[in-house]
Amino acid sequence: MTLTELRYIVILAEENHFGRTAERCHVSQPTLSIAVRKLEEELGIELFERTKTKVQPTLLGEKIVAQAKLLLANTAAIKSLADAGKDQLNSPLALGTIFTMGPYLLPQLIPHLKKQAPNMSLFAQEDFTESLRKKLRDGALDAILVSLPFSESDVVTQELFSEPLVVLMPQNHPLARKDEIAIADIARDDLLLMGEGHCLREQVLSLCPEWREPGSDGQVVRKFTEGNSLETVRYMVAAGLGVSILPRSAAESNTCAPLKLVARPLVGANRKLALAWRASFPRHKAIDVLRKSIQFCSGAYWNFTTEPDSAEQTMLPIQRW
Repeated sequence: MTLTELRYIVILAEENHFGRTAERCHVSQPTLSIAVRKLEEELGIELFERTKTKVQPTLLGEKIVAQAKLLLANTAAIKSLADAGKDQLNSPLALGTIFTMGPYLLPQLIPHLKKQAPNMSLFAQEDFTESLRKKLRDGALDAILVSLPFSESDVVTQELFSEPLVVLMPQNHPLARKDEIAIADIARDDLLLMGEGHCLREQVLSLCPEWREPGSDGQVVRKFTEGNSLETVRYMVAAGLGVSILPRSAAESNTCAPLKLVARPLVGANRKLALAWRASFPRHKAIDVLRKSIQFCSGAYWNFTTEPDSAEQTMLPIQRW
């Protein structure tokens, strides 16, 4: 029995699929299957029920997977304790961020963090919130930047800043003449959304009950055009397919101008961004430097605005080190 085999069965119990599990573990499917079968033979029991379409733990398998999780967590804690005895800013830090934040944060954050902690390399990746949650829990990521609400057992979540939401529309849209937009102004407009899995989609839909009105079959009556990236959504707005609600960071004036788009503040709408990390993660200095760098960049570098360049407004007051 090895820690690698235990990690395989824990992830397999989450994915219920050998292919997806092999992908997460960065091994071939035959290698994964052999390892799981070897562990079952060593224990003398079947850990999983296998069908053509699904794999799921047996009742006894569920109990063993639960113990494996505890063992892996304790092993990670031992490694973390050893690392804590070293310079906390002298080893890499793995950061995950949601898709709707990464493109605007990382280009500024990485060079700034390099100045603050020259020996702490930052490895960053973008993903959906639920995938980031799993990777944080499994130890593949040290911290994640997500949109609130977010909660996870044994994870510390600290709000960093609030970002306004704006309505993005073509320059010739009737509402473009207004200084700010109310939800009622766009309640019946064709709305362009991010696709399923994006937390921004759920935040936008929560703003207006009419957008979630269920039909007799329990399904949402209203159909929305969707994009898989903020860039795609911007181009769809430019093509006249509707309006969209985006974070202000995705609607700065120099990005919208070439597409002949305008963004107007949405009254009372914003999203809150937070940093989350495992409570057992011992490199508190590294988390503190990361937190301060994110806040610094959001104020000092982004300068996002829906107004002309002469009237720039930052998301946060500039914080000096």
